[in-house]
Amino acid sequence: MIGRLNHVAIAVRNLAGASALYRDTLGAKVSAPLAQPEHGVTVVFIELANTKIELIEPLGANSPIAGFLEKNPDGGMHHICYEVDDILSARDALKAKGARVLGDGEPRNGAHGKPVLFLHPKDFNGTLVELEQV
Repeated sequence: MIGRLNHVAIAVRNLAGASALYRDTLGAKVSAPLAQPEHGVTVVFIELANTKIELIEPLGANSPIAGFLEKNPDGGMHHICYEVDDILSARDALKAKGARVLGDGEPRNGAHGKPVLFLHPKDFNGTLVELEQV
């Protein structure tokens, strides 16, 4: 069902500082910041040869990332994203196997403009899983 690893997301308090660390210290290619108000975050992508790292910073007081950073003041891994060919059939198959889809269960457009869903971390060994349709 799942395809390749699309990205690993890291929550950060200071997107500009984290971007500079990856760009200036590690020599990585870093995208421009992209505000995602519907998800309550601003993101940048670190382009790697085999995948991406997504740096996510809270956008607004009600950002879900703000709560994560309260519990993890230094930031850290927030979620892992896998690609799927058909997000609706993946959702239905996962729900039939007992996995919980967060939110209303309907895909929303993610930072790449493609449909995404999130799966409850308690169902995946404590890891928040994002599915993105390719």
